Amino acid sequence: MQGFLYHLTTVAVVAVFLVLCLGLWTMSRGTTPNLSQKLMRWRVGLQFAAIVIIMLFTYIARQQGG
Repeated sequence: MQGFLYHLTTVAVVAVFLVLCLGLWTMSRGTTPNLSQKLMRWRVGLQFAAIVIIMLFTYIARQQGG
């Protein structure tokens, strides 16, 4: 379980980074502000999910003693 959460944490952080970069790129082009706003909202949701996964990973790691 701990290994699965470790890899899930990595996937979540990479997803946040990719959506952030895509949102910034879209915003810098200035062509579709609605898409940029939608991507930034996705980023916030993904950040929340990443934090929850990291907290769950930390909790399980402490319960198992390392």
